[in-house]
Amino acid sequence: MVGSLSADVDPSRRLSLRYFNLFRLIVGGLFVVAGREIDLGSYHQFVYNAASFAYLGAVLALGFPDMQRRFGIDRVILVQVVVDVCLLTAIMWASGGYRSGMPVLMMVILAGAGLVAEGRTVLFFAALTTVLVLGENVWRYLKGAQPADFFQVGMACLGFFGIAIVARLLALRAKANASLAAERGQALARQQALNERIIRDMQDGVIVIGTDGRARQANPRACALLGLQSVEGLNLADVDPAFCELFSCGAVDSRLLRLGPAGRLLRCRTVCGEPGSAAADATVIYLTDFEEVQRQMQQVKLAALGRLTASMAHEIRNPLSAVTQAAELLTEEKRTDMQLRLARIINDNARRIERMIRDVLALGRREQAEPEPLELAGYVAELIEALALRSADERAVFAQDIPPGLTLAIDRAHLHQILDNLLTNARRYCSGQPGSVRIRASALPGGRVALHVRDDGPGIDESTRANLFEPFFTTHPKGTGLGLYIARELAEANDATLELGPERPGAHFVLTGDSRA
Repeated sequence: MVGSLSADVDPSRRLSLRYFNLFRLIVGGLFVVAGREIDLGSYHQFVYNAASFAYLGAVLALGFPDMQRRFGIDRVILVQVVVDVCLLTAIMWASGGYRSGMPVLMMVILAGAGLVAEGRTVLFFAALTTVLVLGENVWRYLKGAQPADFFQVGMACLGFFGIAIVARLLALRAKANASLAAERGQALARQQALNERIIRDMQDGVIVIGTDGRARQANPRACALLGLQSVEGLNLADVDPAFCELFSCGAVDSRLLRLGPAGRLLRCRTVCGEPGSAAADATVIYLTDFEEVQRQMQQVKLAALGRLTASMAHEIRNPLSAVTQAAELLTEEKRTDMQLRLARIINDNARRIERMIRDVLALGRREQAEPEPLELAGYVAELIEALALRSADERAVFAQDIPPGLTLAIDRAHLHQILDNLLTNARRYCSGQPGSVRIRASALPGGRVALHVRDDGPGIDESTRANLFEPFFTTHPKGTGLGLYIARELAEANDATLELGPERPGAHFVLTGDSRA
């Protein structure tokens, strides 16, 4: 039980007791070795020698850590101080009284006891020392000493209590400060761990760079946005020369830059350390995925547009039906060629408006996807046959290169709509020669499949490529600008991607998804 209590002692208290024992050991050695040289033991040499050796033996016996573990640190301190006071009193008696300087040494002992003892034990030590010193002086007075000695001894005894109390108060204050420092250290550690977690999980990238342009710290999001495994320790100017524009802290506004191997469009904001602070030589760069911001803004716009178009669709379709019916009735009567041409124009534009309304309504009505493994070779062949019903020459425009048995996990109706849009666009812009539209598929690592649709047309210029998948963007005079946007939305609904491929000069689209549902 005592051993377990001793194990819970404050380490700082153990360290103080260790230095206290070292001081006692030095004092005991001086008593034994140099007692005569400093004129100690002049009154009674035998008592002095016995007390000196006893003091040194007590220091050696009680100063080992094993005694603290066996009896408890409080009991060891009590025995040590009592033995010190009693033996120092004996040395003082054998050396001629208080003029030997022993009261001063006793004050040091009481000060050390005040630092390592607990509770009111320090007052007990001061009282014991006072009684022994006064008793020694009374004995001398009875032997013929001067009464005036009592004043100096009394002042020394007052000093015993004063030093003991002050030492104890200092020990309590040091302990309170140590406890407060420990609590604040724990709170700081918790706050630091929380801050690190927040920075690690935040959606923005954070990079801390030094005056040499090297990254000191970076959160995982910054590495992901830049397309790097790690950023710390790298010279950012070597990663991308565009970083040089961010090292200056003069500008307040954020900048839009394409940074790193990923080439993502990022909003970059630079914050410099305040002069005179600990982080004065550090610069913080915040990176925000502007492409994601654009997508979110677009989703908000499309949601509002969907609500607007849904309310307008009914109002447009009713008069549109009446116009279409009137045009059909007009064609049934015997009219001139000009009237027939006008009726045909009315029907064509009515069907175009109907198709536009259907595509706009599809923006806000994405159906739940039901992916299934579709055998691509047979599915694409059937779709091509449906598109080329008019003639055999039309069928020759499409060239298919898909390995048998290769499957793509996607909703059947969604795949039909995606490929119908891609093949219709490819047929519209291709040269019309045999094999001018090529459809091929290949297996990718990780169970993925890539389906490529490419034509030999003029291709897509750089300005058009940036806006190709935006809604209502079209280069065809009769297009709605929703086909590719809806195709990409349907692909994402099936955990697939539809991207513009790198091959040129013709247009090249790649649909990538899992081979199994």
